[in-house]
Amino acid sequence: MTSIAIPKRYRPAALAGVAAAVASGCLVAPSAHADAGGVPRKADHRTLATFARIADDVLSRRTQALVEDRAGRVPDADAVTTRMSGRLRTDEDAALRSLRARKSRLAQLGEAYTKADTRVVVDRATLTGSTATVQVTASSTLTYKKVRGDEPQTTVSSTRQELKFAGTKDGGWQLTKITARDQGPVAVDEPAAARTNTVDDDGNQYPDGTPASTKYPTTPMPSGKTAGTYSYSAMAQYAEKYWRSYNPAYRKFNGAGGDCTNFVSQALKAGGWKPVPGSAYDYRNWWYESAGQSTSWVGVNEWAWFTLSNRRAPNLASVYQMDVGDVLQVDFDKDGSKDHTMLVTYRNRQGMPYLTYHDTDTYRRSLASLLASYPDARYFAYRT
Repeated sequence: MTSIAIPKRYRPAALAGVAAAVASGCLVAPSAHADAGGVPRKADHRTLATFARIADDVLSRRTQALVEDRAGRVPDADAVTTRMSGRLRTDEDAALRSLRARKSRLAQLGEAYTKADTRVVVDRATLTGSTATVQVTASSTLTYKKVRGDEPQTTVSSTRQELKFAGTKDGGWQLTKITARDQGPVAVDEPAAARTNTVDDDGNQYPDGTPASTKYPTTPMPSGKTAGTYSYSAMAQYAEKYWRSYNPAYRKFNGAGGDCTNFVSQALKAGGWKPVPGSAYDYRNWWYESAGQSTSWVGVNEWAWFTLSNRRAPNLASVYQMDVGDVLQVDFDKDGSKDHTMLVTYRNRQGMPYLTYHDTDTYRRSLASLLASYPDARYFAYRT
C-alpha cells in the first residue's frame, strides 16, 4: 500500500480513530489489501488512519457548507480531495447543494453559524478482500452567530455513519458509499432523509392532538409557566447532562425503535411528572420499572396519546410558544404517525426554542434548524 501522509488538519481525527481501534483490538492486518480469501479481517494502524482522514474530509465538508460565508477566507492548504466513486461524487455534490440551501432557509429564519468543527472517531473497520466497511462516530459543533444576541454558544450533534470503500490498483482506497446509522432525524449537517420507525394509526381511534403552526415571523407568546408542581429547569438540566452520556440507571432503546421518547420521559420524571401505574399496553398509563415500562414511556405516538388523554400536557397552537420543559414531536412524512420526540432546554428572549434529544444525540438544536431541515413536516407542540 502506498504510504499516505496525514495532513495536520486531519491528525486529531486520525489519531482518535487509531486510539479507538487500539482500545477495541482492531489492529491485526499487516496490509490493507492483503488477500485473505474473502475472510473478514481487521485493519492495521496505517489503514485506520487513512479511513479516519477520509471520513473527516467528507463529513467536515458537509458541516462547513452551513457556515456563514466570509469575504477573503483563505483556502485550507492541507485540504485534500477524497477519491470517490462516480455515483457517490454525484450524491455528495447534491448533498452539499442541499445543505447550502438549508443554510439559506436558516438565514430566512434568523439563524447563522460562524464556525464549525467536526471530529471523527473510527469505531470499527472490517476488510474483506479489496473492500472495507468502516463505522465512525462524528461529533459536529456549530457556533451560533449572535443574530438575536442571546443564542446559545454552540449546538452539538453526534452522528454514526457507515462508510464503504473499494481498494484501488495503487494500494489506496476509493469511497463508494456513506450511510447514516442513526434512527432519528437528520442532524443539521446531514442531507439524507430521516430514518424513522412508525406504528399504524387510523387517525380516529387515538387522541392524536392538533398540529402546531410553524408560521414565521411570529410573535412568541409568553410561556405562562409558574413555579408550581413541576421543575422545568430540572427537566432541562437532566436532558443537557445525559444527551450524549446516557444515564446508566435506564435501559437504552436505540436498537429497538429509538431512544428519543425514553429520554424525554426520563427528563419529565426528573422534573416532577408522576407515574400512572397499570397495564403496560394501555396508553393511558405511564411508568418505568426495573423489569419493564409502559409503551407510553418509550413510544412516540403512545406518549402523545397518554399526555393528551390524561391532560398532562395540552397542545400549543404555535411551535414558537414552547418554553423550557415543553415537548416537540414531529410527523416527518405526514402519514398520521408521529416519528420523533424532543425537549426544549433553552429559549432566548426573542422566543426561539432550542431542543435537546436522543436519536440523533443532539444538544440545543434550534427550532429554526429543524424547520429548515424539514419544512414540510407536521409538528406537535406540548405545554408540560
